[in-house]
Amino acid sequence: MTNSPTPITPQRGPTDHDVRDQIVQAATEYFGRYGYEKTTVSDLAKAIGFSKAYIYKFFDSKQAIGEVICGNRLQMIMTTVDDAIHSVPSAPEKLRRMFRALVDAGSYLFFHDRKLYDIAATSASEAWPSLQAYENYLKTLVLQIIREGREAGDFERKTPLDEAVNAIYLVMRPYVNPLLLQHNLDHATEATGHLSSLILRSLAP
Repeated sequence: MTNSPTPITPQRGPTDHDVRDQIVQAATEYFGRYGYEKTTVSDLAKAIGFSKAYIYKFFDSKQAIGEVICGNRLQMIMTTVDDAIHSVPSAPEKLRRMFRALVDAGSYLFFHDRKLYDIAATSASEAWPSLQAYENYLKTLVLQIIREGREAGDFERKTPLDEAVNAIYLVMRPYVNPLLLQHNLDHATEATGHLSSLILRSLAP
């Protein structure tokens, strides 16, 4: 007797979207317990009660499942950052709060959801699209803050905008990239304050 589900039809059973969500939810729990690297699609299929072939109808690889989970976790960090800078009036304070929120959210995920954090670290080491989207989000946010600061007269205008954005991101990267943050946790909070001040001095008009 197998555990393979009845094929989905438009009239009965769950929709494709529902099944995908079910797989992702189960995979999140399984990866969170046993880790991403040590888990195979066969392991996951047995845990969920689906056949391996059925899972491959919705995801073409284990990485594709990991991509969704990673994207969900990184989205949590981005939402935390957006909440932290929402309604903050000045660009300098937005930059400080953005940096601090990124480190705090990443550190929390590392200490409270370590095995799922490892998926984000894997995405960084292998340059998954989910991590690339996260990096683009950060650079875009830094760009918006710099533009806002320049318009308000808080930041200098001589440095080319793209150069300033890239330089700030490189300073932040060891504390916001999941692969690198895990090696810089001991002094991350202190470093956030010092580096934010350094960045703001370099941006002063």
